[in-house]
Amino acid sequence: MPLAELSQVYKEYGTGEVQVTALADVSLSIESGEFTVFSGPSGSGKTTLLNLIGCLDQATRGNVLLEGKDTRTLSSQGLAELRAARIGFIFQAFNLIPVLSALENVEMAMELSGRPFPDRRDRALKVLDEVGLKGLADRRPNQLSGGQQQRVAIARALVKEPALVIADEPTANLDSHTGQQVLDLMRDMNQRSGVTFLFSTHDPRVMACARRVLVLRDGRLEGDERREVAS
Repeated sequence: MPLAELSQVYKEYGTGEVQVTALADVSLSIESGEFTVFSGPSGSGKTTLLNLIGCLDQATRGNVLLEGKDTRTLSSQGLAELRAARIGFIFQAFNLIPVLSALENVEMAMELSGRPFPDRRDRALKVLDEVGLKGLADRRPNQLSGGQQQRVAIARALVKEPALVIADEPTANLDSHTGQQVLDLMRDMNQRSGVTFLFSTHDPRVMACARRVLVLRDGRLEGDERREVAS
């Protein structure tokens, strides 16, 4: 069973004469373990597509299935629970809570998991160590570099052991060296744990590492390239 499956998906915004079609007749399947990029110019529908797969939004028409669940049939609460349990998110702006430490930012992702506090703390410390932030758990975001903040965001996405990580322009606010380090970290996590990564990006470095590139233009899927990438 595919991890995610979209069939004839449309997403439209607005009503009446003022209506914008963000996605039109998109059908695709994502398998577990993919390291896949959505590419295309600004306004092509990349982020909209990620939002539908990540259960942050719902299609106007068509079917979006995640792990076999039809997301159209889920309530707002059901979608929130699915996101909390199965999906991690990484954004270009990091989206860390400034008054919380790195450890607390990561722990927050597990608050709905039902894990007791000591287990959550141990798990968060372990993942911070895995992303190269050992010894920095008590620092707040403004005490960390941009690359370190993005590593916290990656730890936050991975700490609940999701099936899928949605990464929307994750290297856009990083210099080239730091961006490459963060990309290498995500690729290593994908290879070691098998977690699926879906990217929206303009960054050629991210596209060069992808094993699949889906090209969008004007809301339509124009290309689907699969390739071998050196490890």
